[in-house]
Amino acid sequence: MIAVDTNILVYAHRADSPWHEPARLRVAELAEGRATWGIPWPCVHEFFAVVTHPRIFAPPTPTRRALEQVDAWMESPSLELLGETDHHWGVLRPMLEAGKIAGPQVHDARIAAICSQHGVRHLWTADRDFSRFPNLKTANPLLG
Repeated sequence: MIAVDTNILVYAHRADSPWHEPARLRVAELAEGRATWGIPWPCVHEFFAVVTHPRIFAPPTPTRRALEQVDAWMESPSLELLGETDHHWGVLRPMLEAGKIAGPQVHDARIAAICSQHGVRHLWTADRDFSRFPNLKTANPLLG
C-alpha cells in the first residue's frame, strides 16, 4: 500500500503551489485506481490545519472547501484511513528511541508508526525527515 503524507495532500489541493499539478495528478491516480492506498489520520488533521491557516496561506482555504476536499478523498473506494492500532506504543516506542526523536519530530514518528502497523509499502512525501525511520520506505512522487 502507498500512503500519502500531508505535504503531498496540501500540494494537490492548493492551486497556488508550484507542485500543484503533479501532486494533483498523482493523488488522483491513487484515488481513481484499484489498488488500496492510505492516508494516516494525523495527515488528515494536519492537512486541514495547514490549508486553513491564515499565516501559512493568504488567503487560506475556506473551511467548507477544505472539508469538501477531505470528503472527496474519502469517496475513493480504494482509500483506507490509517490510525493507531492496539499495538501502537510497541511500534512507536522503539522508533522514538532509535531515532532520538524529540519535540515536533514526534508527529513524523507517529505517522511512521501508523504506516508500519498497516503494512504501508511506501509513504509518498516531500519531507526528508522520515529518513530517521529506516524501516519506512519513502518516495517523492513529484520528482522524476
